[in-house]
Amino acid sequence: MQKVYLDNAATTPIDPEVVKAMHQVMLEDFGNPSSLHFFGRKTRALIEKSRRSIAEQLNVSAGEIFFTSGGTEADNMAIWQTVIDHGIKHLITSPIEHHAVLHTAQELEKRGLVQLHFVKVDAAGHVDVHHLEELLQHNSKALVTLMHANNEIGNLLDLSRVGNLCKKYDALFHSDTVQTMAHYTFDLQKLPVDMISCSAHKFHGPKGSGFIYLSSDLQVKPLIYGGSQERNMRGGTENLYGIVGLAKAFEIANQEVQTHQKYVQSLKTYMIDWLEQHIKGVSFNGDAKGNSLYTVLNVCLPKTDKAEMLLYLLDIKGIACSAGSACTSGANTGSHVLKAINSDMQRPSLRFSFSRMNTLEEVKYACSVIKSIFN
Repeated sequence: MQKVYLDNAATTPIDPEVVKAMHQVMLEDFGNPSSLHFFGRKTRALIEKSRRSIAEQLNVSAGEIFFTSGGTEADNMAIWQTVIDHGIKHLITSPIEHHAVLHTAQELEKRGLVQLHFVKVDAAGHVDVHHLEELLQHNSKALVTLMHANNEIGNLLDLSRVGNLCKKYDALFHSDTVQTMAHYTFDLQKLPVDMISCSAHKFHGPKGSGFIYLSSDLQVKPLIYGGSQERNMRGGTENLYGIVGLAKAFEIANQEVQTHQKYVQSLKTYMIDWLEQHIKGVSFNGDAKGNSLYTVLNVCLPKTDKAEMLLYLLDIKGIACSAGSACTSGANTGSHVLKAINSDMQRPSLRFSFSRMNTLEEVKYACSVIKSIFN
């Protein structure tokens, strides 16, 4: 039976070249990067080489990149530490953020540290920038945290527009770029963001490795205390192999980012066109044909008595996709994102997400299986 993986927004297969780079270090380099002897100095050099490589591709200084365990830690660090260290009184976000942001924001409000404000989103899932400006006008000492691309419906945010708006009102701006980092080119010298988050396993790197970009203009204290690692910003022995894998995956992705964009977009476009032709009443959550992340397609299918069985029926045919984000796929609650944009919750929705490792033949097979289920 054919096996087709279309859940790349949850995680991506690791690139063989990344495995090769990590394996070499695993075999040859084991010293603690904090040790002063030769073994430690060698692994320290590997970490700093990785940091410089990432910084160069983002057009920032190496001192603005801090390695983390992934996007969730980076989001938490950005939000918690900015609120605490900069006297933030108002936290502005949207109802469709990843739970790494939403739950953090809600906990800060619960503890009485901030007043939480939600910017409106339209039916397509786009942030209402005019409402955001209203919130900024009336709430000083604010932190805005809005994701670059939604992980469930793929809608893209205009980072420059939002960032310049934040600067206008002297607010800090953090963006969860987990779904877009290494899928687009970022020049952080030109982009008005104070903090961004990254996770390697979203672009064919290893799980458990990521980074946070902190602008040199922004001084915060650590989220994790312990040793003096990461220039006293994150205690704990560094994930050497994960960092090397992260840097290698980042390098590979950025070398051919435009080629990958064009190819993966063609897979998404094919599925949109095919489903519209063959599934009566199909629609798409978010702005699938407009300002949308090329790797994500959220399909709203016709009502069916097989709704609760759809993922199972696809799985037994070898197709992996998602009914929502991977972080909530095991829960019985519906998607908070789809509820926020008033999607028809009586109809089943599936998220298909693509990568450069998928083929058109795989997408065609998935489409044919969907058609067979609804016939």
